[in-house]
Amino acid sequence: MKYTTLPHTDIKVSKLCLGTMTWGNQNTQGEGFEQMDYALDQGINFFDTAELYPVPAQKETYAETERIIGNWFQKTGNRNKIVLASKIAGPGDYTAHIRTNGFSPEALKDAVNQSLKRLKTDYIDLYQLHWPERTTNTFGTRDYKHTNDGWKDNFNEILHTLDTIINSGKIRHIGISNEKAWGTMRYLEESKTNNLPRMITVQNAYSLINRVFEGDMAEIALRENIGLLAYSPMAFGVLSGKYINGTDSDSSRLNLFPRFSRYSSKQSTEATKAYLEIAQKYELKPSQMALAFVTERPFVTSNIIGATTMNQLKENIDSIHINLKKDVLNAIEEVHSRIPNPAT
Repeated sequence: MKYTTLPHTDIKVSKLCLGTMTWGNQNTQGEGFEQMDYALDQGINFFDTAELYPVPAQKETYAETERIIGNWFQKTGNRNKIVLASKIAGPGDYTAHIRTNGFSPEALKDAVNQSLKRLKTDYIDLYQLHWPERTTNTFGTRDYKHTNDGWKDNFNEILHTLDTIINSGKIRHIGISNEKAWGTMRYLEESKTNNLPRMITVQNAYSLINRVFEGDMAEIALRENIGLLAYSPMAFGVLSGKYINGTDSDSSRLNLFPRFSRYSSKQSTEATKAYLEIAQKYELKPSQMALAFVTERPFVTSNIIGATTMNQLKENIDSIHINLKKDVLNAIEEVHSRIPNPAT
């Protein structure tokens, strides 16, 4: 395994982070336990979860993923071996079954306290805001269109609340997720101006077919040292080639949840076919080429991998040993220049 540190801390984390959002829906608790055991044995010490998980979010399975992780901590005693990240759900119809008061002080304190109980731990290493309260172009929406959504600037209030929670010892550091350039800089501005806790990571989508982060966000990440925790590096499994090659199963995510069409456009499929050809030419597994590309980016702190089977997990973790050669990278750039960011 390869390691780095969370920005502005001395916390060592693996360059691959274990994603958990299928546990409690596509995966049983026993399967989640097996994944955590294996990942830890392979050197992964960084787990990412959220109160929202498993996905798709629904009242009946709410927070089951955190419960599974907490039960594993209780069974194994491995809490001190893991850097643990979780998130408070953002507001909206999708999460109305969780709460309806956004990132208010009451909401943040309640969310942290409830997560701690489920996770069976006294602290969370990295606590993240799952998506912005304001209306902006997240989750596959390509362009920003301004709307009068009634949102009022509360960056300062959020950071003050998180400061209180940090001082209580319940969380150690904070991060953002599905955030844009403006929101990221507003948080950093408030931290610098008012001596408030600093956002140290941003968890956004990033993959061969969604490199939108390489615009303004990459410059912010590198100049401000706020590390990307890249999610969906396999684009919901699309970049493995299984949907194109017909090796998917009835339990594959896009077959179970066809509304998750973010990476299934005609252009995305065209680009994916081109990347599969590159992998074949250079005798690489498509999944490992896709993951290695993300892991190697200079603004990526950790690459969040997820799997529903142990074979997938083993293949994904083995990608850490792949170093893409210049010819492969040049071929990837050629496809990217021809079909840039077909998914967002």
